[in-house]
Amino acid sequence: MHSVTPSFLTAALYQFVDLPDFAELREPLQSLCDARGVRGMLLLAPEGINGTIAGEPEAVHAVLAWLRSDARFAALQHKEARAERMPFYRMRVRLKREIVTLGVPGLNPARNAGTYVKPEDWNALIDDPGVVVVDTRNDYEVGIGTFERAVNPHTQSFAEFPAWVAEQSQPGGVLAGKPRVAMFCTGGIRCEKSTALLKSQGFEEVFHLEGGILKYLETVPEEASRWHGDCFVFDERVSVGHGLVRGHHQLCRSCRMPLGEAELASPHYVRGVSCPYCHGTRTPEQERALAERQRQMDLATQRGEEHIGAKQPGRPVRPPAEDDRGGGGGGGDGPA
Repeated sequence: MHSVTPSFLTAALYQFVDLPDFAELREPLQSLCDARGVRGMLLLAPEGINGTIAGEPEAVHAVLAWLRSDARFAALQHKEARAERMPFYRMRVRLKREIVTLGVPGLNPARNAGTYVKPEDWNALIDDPGVVVVDTRNDYEVGIGTFERAVNPHTQSFAEFPAWVAEQSQPGGVLAGKPRVAMFCTGGIRCEKSTALLKSQGFEEVFHLEGGILKYLETVPEEASRWHGDCFVFDERVSVGHGLVRGHHQLCRSCRMPLGEAELASPHYVRGVSCPYCHGTRTPEQERALAERQRQMDLATQRGEEHIGAKQPGRPVRPPAEDDRGGGGGGGDGPA
């Protein structure tokens, strides 16, 4: 007798809104998710909410309805994606200083973000040679795909972005003279904060892609696209391309880096154990533990069971909600 594969709903959401009582929302939100069997991570901070949750469709919609019953979240938007397996092991509602960490006090994206540009109008903007196009994601994300003409700040975390802006605003930098700037990210949350940063520093014409890369790939036909490569997402798909079809990358289960064909063909790639990015960084004991973990995962898959994997040694697993999932339907913009 064959079991029916369940269909889970994943909802990615974020909203910048003043939440002085954010800490009081944690317990009721955690309890509701637990009671409904919803898993994932939600971040609450004085500046708003950010996260991704998954569960049975009616359970996820119940959580969203509960949030929207608060007048401050009445306009909360989310993006949905289906998953054959539950993508998260547990539910966590965490309290944070910021819902996406930039580390610059006093920014208010809810009131001072840049100008939204719809996906269908994005090409005309970034084709303008007088516009500086900036990819606000982390270096490993930019490495597998980005827009034409986009500047890569080569950041390892979003918190490094303000220093890059300061450096590039000096004479000779790409932001010197406060040009028109168009910024983009996976789902929108980083862009709202990065445009607010630039506006706080005197930049007057700052634009960001509404709905992020994922909305662009969903909306703009491939033949008219200015996007090259895949877009990294923080779920089991790893990357997506035009039309949001699954991309060509796999995830290293040891260090969590996205791997393309070249990395997968490397002699340093051992499934579940190592890849060219983390080869040689583990002790023999750690490698044996990772190999055993992969073996147990394979056995669980063969039996049609869920495997709750042990935390890998070394580089931590990227948290599912401390990244830009806002409106991304499971997409991400790197760790906060």
